Amino acid sequence: MRVTLDDIQKAQTTIEKLVNYTQCDFSKSLTDLLGSDIFLKLENTQKTGSFKIRGASNKITSLTADEKKRGVIACSAGNHAQGVALSSSLNNVKSTIVMPVNAPIAKIEATKRYGAEVIMHGSMFDEAKEHAEKLAKEKGYVFVHPYEDERVIAGQGTIGLEIFQQIPALDTVVIPIGGGGLISGISTAIKALNPKIKIIGVQTELVSTMAQMFHTKKFVPLTKPVATLADGIAVKTPSETMFHSFIEKNVDEVVTVTEDEIAEAIVFLLERAKTVAEGSGAVTVAAALSKKLSLGKRTCLIVSGGNIDLNIVSDIINRGQIQRGRLCELSVTVPDVPGSLSRLTQVIAEHKANVLEVHHDRIRHGLNLKETRIEFVLETTSHEHIKQIIAALEKAGAKVNA
Repeated sequence: MRVTLDDIQKAQTTIEKLVNYTQCDFSKSLTDLLGSDIFLKLENTQKTGSFKIRGASNKITSLTADEKKRGVIACSAGNHAQGVALSSSLNNVKSTIVMPVNAPIAKIEATKRYGAEVIMHGSMFDEAKEHAEKLAKEKGYVFVHPYEDERVIAGQGTIGLEIFQQIPALDTVVIPIGGGGLISGISTAIKALNPKIKIIGVQTELVSTMAQMFHTKKFVPLTKPVATLADGIAVKTPSETMFHSFIEKNVDEVVTVTEDEIAEAIVFLLERAKTVAEGSGAVTVAAALSKKLSLGKRTCLIVSGGNIDLNIVSDIINRGQIQRGRLCELSVTVPDVPGSLSRLTQVIAEHKANVLEVHHDRIRHGLNLKETRIEFVLETTSHEHIKQIIAALEKAGAKVNA
């Protein structure tokens, strides 16, 4: 498989009226934290909410009249699905999308609204892919691969052309890795324009198949489904084609991030950058915040998508707030006598924490007679603030289990 700078430049001309030329914003907050000029390439503001529309548009506009008549089929956890669905609708092509049964509801509904027929199959992307390939053979559909396709890769590579134009003296680009189409396209463009620019890939620790291949040169697929905030890059079988054709040649480093780090990055982007990113789109920021990157003077982090499931946003925010010491749960055991709760809340108020929830438990195993356990959810300012509150509660005679 081969994609050149010329292919990517042609793709840019082909799709320029079909996609957004997305902003590449300077982040003062990340720059101050990390000591490197940090820019965010906001593909979460792209049409359909992710970069996938680029590759899908380049592929579908290239189909012959006969191929368009046959219709297309694709497999996706959500973002490629939406890109293919919208591109197909704009070109009057029938599209069928196979999605894993645990794909986010928001992505499923959006794919349908863009005009595609959606088939739910399998627990992860790889199983959906197998079913889509089977249907393509049975019904004669054109299979639009999410990453093992030269036109798709060239379409994703147009991001590389944009950031090279947007950031003078760029020296590092950090890119999420799922199947590998995004990093392959961008790295091909960037390395052709300036081979000295460093390319770093990021995966979630729970699905780090490409990272393992990068570091060990061994092909090790996952054997069971995994639930992750970064569902858009949860590809359990790494692509040897993508690795040997592009990643091995163009990528300088691959790192992984934890689920807690992803959650913190999503919250950081909401609070400090005023932008919504899904888990797979926020992994680059997670890697930067967790100091896992060797940054140059000017670094671009690709925020690849913003199609987050609203049903889990509150859980993610809470997880991120806990990680940052902005929220805590305390379980306090005190004598079950009048005034106990009042004394505890007075101590909490004196230390300027806000009580969000209170729950009494008088029957839990381990409590003595005339004892009660009071569970608090508190809004705090830092981990040090939490330690101060615990020390004050213990000084007041309470037994605290944080």
